[in-house]
Amino acid sequence: MQIDPAHTSQKDVYKILTGSVIPRPIGWISTVSEDGIPNLAPFSFFNAVGEDPPHVMFSTVRSGDTNKDTLNNVLATKQFVVNMATEELVEAMNNSSINLPPDGNEFEYAGLTAIPSVVVKAPRVAESPIHFECELVHHYSFEDHKDGGATVMIGRIVMFHVDESVLLPDFKINRENYKPIARLEGANYAKIGEVFSIKRPFIKE
Repeated sequence: MQIDPAHTSQKDVYKILTGSVIPRPIGWISTVSEDGIPNLAPFSFFNAVGEDPPHVMFSTVRSGDTNKDTLNNVLATKQFVVNMATEELVEAMNNSSINLPPDGNEFEYAGLTAIPSVVVKAPRVAESPIHFECELVHHYSFEDHKDGGATVMIGRIVMFHVDESVLLPDFKINRENYKPIARLEGANYAKIGEVFSIKRPFIKE
């Protein structure tokens, strides 16, 4: 079956895309407004995009041609923090997605602790075992959209915070202690589940 997104409703395109590209890591993004109001929200259009130097990206939709508080804050301050979500934090992460007014505090609503960052002004989620302090290097808003599109934000990681409980001696992450969660379609999420290994092919010169 061939489906032309140009002639398909945005709702149906969303279902096809988010049901196909799974699992997706969750970027739990904390920001602060120019007036000092903290904000916290999860985004499933998120991933690492390179390590030399380390960069991550996330995308925030603009439903109804309206910016989310996260987007406004990042564009204004050029900074944000990625807090990684785990099995223990899934309810708090979900609660932080509530549509509070701009002066609302998702940290307080979700029962989370906001702690200072080292380089950026945005606070971190104390309960999360891993944080990336980021500075915005590029953003791009989609063109030819139907309902506001989305804006992609690319940030350079300027400071890592990794709890010792999930860090191995050689700087690898202890996956069993970390227990990250991933986004699926609709209201569904996933745990790591079964893991298998396969080595990449390599031709010796």
